[in-house]
Amino acid sequence: MKTQKNNEMRACGTLIKRNVSMFFKDKGTFFTSLITPIILLVLYATFLYNVYEDSFRGALPAGIPIDDSLIQGLVGGLLLSSLLAVSTVTVPFCANLFMVQDKVTGARGDLSIAPVKTSSIALGYYVATVINGLIISFVALAMGLLYLSFIGWYLSFVDVLMLMLDVVLLVLFGTALSSLICYPLRSQGAMSAVGTIVSAGYGFICGAYMPISSFSKGLQTTLVFLPGTHGTSLLRNHALSGVFDAMLEDHIPQEAVDALRSVADCKLFLFDQAVEKWVMYLVLIGAIAVMIAAYVLIMVLAERKNRK
Repeated sequence: MKTQKNNEMRACGTLIKRNVSMFFKDKGTFFTSLITPIILLVLYATFLYNVYEDSFRGALPAGIPIDDSLIQGLVGGLLLSSLLAVSTVTVPFCANLFMVQDKVTGARGDLSIAPVKTSSIALGYYVATVINGLIISFVALAMGLLYLSFIGWYLSFVDVLMLMLDVVLLVLFGTALSSLICYPLRSQGAMSAVGTIVSAGYGFICGAYMPISSFSKGLQTTLVFLPGTHGTSLLRNHALSGVFDAMLEDHIPQEAVDALRSVADCKLFLFDQAVEKWVMYLVLIGAIAVMIAAYVLIMVLAERKNRK
């Protein structure tokens, strides 16, 4: 029994190493995944900076002076959280391409006849995609922090650590989501189409492109039920907490700071009740666990059906 478990672990480890190695050897996929956060950062800083700045200034009560550096810190934190919210989910869709590619090349069939449990194969794909996604997402985080250092740095060491935790959780979430959606796909064309749709639409429904506070009341309530919305709000809280503290120290009224928090989606409301941060973590972690379990179950059932 122990020998069988060791063999399973070795087989899973081999599959993980193989998928990670293939990701970095495939220059097209790797550089596409790497350049996506860079493009997003440039687009956000170019096209959304003024929109975010106007939103923050418009949310302040008339007659309250605010230093331009604080506004720059607010906009920079919002841009950073938006970049991470999108990248941590869309990059795993690119990294998960090899699960579909193995079906196209027939490598998946070879794995099926090997003396390895289907759950180990599923875990191998999942962990490899998480590793690839984390590498690219931490590069995106580093770029975002570098950007903040130029326009307005208000982060503490704890804030940076919490951002790293958020990135890890959202990569786990993005990998689980991509695994569930991409497992039934049978061609690279279908995978590319799904990746394009997710890249275009996910940023809107999670509040990364435009704050959820700018949507209608009904849409706000609907989006609060989505785990990705909670992940984006956690990123917002940790990217902006330092600049909000600086505002209070600069004698800006608490009411004005609270208004800015609402505009930036640091506060989520479900039926007029504020959602606490620990609840956001609970929703995100729960969604990850449910989707991983569903992914493994679907894969196991599909393999049993194919063997019959």
